[in-house]
Amino acid sequence: MAVDTATAVAASAAPRTGGLRRFVGYRLLSGLGTLVFVLLFNFFLFRMLPGDPAARYRAVKNISAADLARIRAELNAPLLQQFWDYLRDPLALNGISAWKGQPVWDLVGGRAWPTVVLLGASTVVSVLIGVWVGIKAGWNRGSRFDKVSTGVTLLFYATPEFWLGLLLIMCLSSGIGPFPGIFPSGGVIDSGIEPLSVDGALSVAEHTVLPATALGAVYLAEYSLIMRASMVDELGQEYLTTARAKGLMDHAVRRRHAVPNASLPTITLIFLNIGFIIGGAITVETVFSYPGLGLLTFEAVSEQDFVLMQALFLVFTGSVIAFNIVADIIIAVLDPRIRT
Repeated sequence: MAVDTATAVAASAAPRTGGLRRFVGYRLLSGLGTLVFVLLFNFFLFRMLPGDPAARYRAVKNISAADLARIRAELNAPLLQQFWDYLRDPLALNGISAWKGQPVWDLVGGRAWPTVVLLGASTVVSVLIGVWVGIKAGWNRGSRFDKVSTGVTLLFYATPEFWLGLLLIMCLSSGIGPFPGIFPSGGVIDSGIEPLSVDGALSVAEHTVLPATALGAVYLAEYSLIMRASMVDELGQEYLTTARAKGLMDHAVRRRHAVPNASLPTITLIFLNIGFIIGGAITVETVFSYPGLGLLTFEAVSEQDFVLMQALFLVFTGSVIAFNIVADIIIAVLDPRIRT
């Protein structure tokens, strides 16, 4: 009997492991297929825009004559030849910006760390506050805290990020009446300060407060509303009644049983939003003149820098695809039902 039981347990465990492996393999393959489609779409998208992209390089002063001749020959080549050249270098590793005359990925790499700082700060704050508010509001459904927090989060959720950023600049940067401005309204660090020093870290934090608040407020509301809805759905489940019947205190039932099950949609949302925030930071970074990938995108569009726009589009779409895959895999690990 013991052998039969052990065999049954082993047999039941094997499909779950295989199911997870198959699920991960399927998601990786589907993500790769989506990335291939994005690469092909990326080629044709910016070649449909009006204007002569080669003419934009005439105003660049710090580009050599050899590079200018090579770029003009590539941009004026037949479409099939351009497509073949693109397939050999889809990431545009040898691309030169028509706006700055510098390698494209040097510009992208130099602007990436401010966006990572902004993304990290807004995500951490919005997740911690939003999830806490959603848990408390959902567990105490109908209470005064639930009504007030739901109304406030709905207000933030409906507020455009750029408009909230302008309000923050007016109130906390420019100052109102006798109240002076507290935080800077632009940039990422004061000039003349080493970024890796203590003063540099404090300066970066000071410059990040307002844009991170504007960017995180909308996502805080989203996390709160999703977490509240999940908690409300869990309130009527029988396993909570069973836990209370075993003698667990109410806070223990919430912490050990309700919150872990209600967190699954929020975990998915967190990773999905990380990919979308990178693209959504365009308006916030533009309003605050924050030198990240969002502002670089606005500048590339304004200058009609097709090569730079192509690289940025690939960064944004690639981040969304990657974090989608990560979210699906994490949920499949936490919830075996997803694997089937």
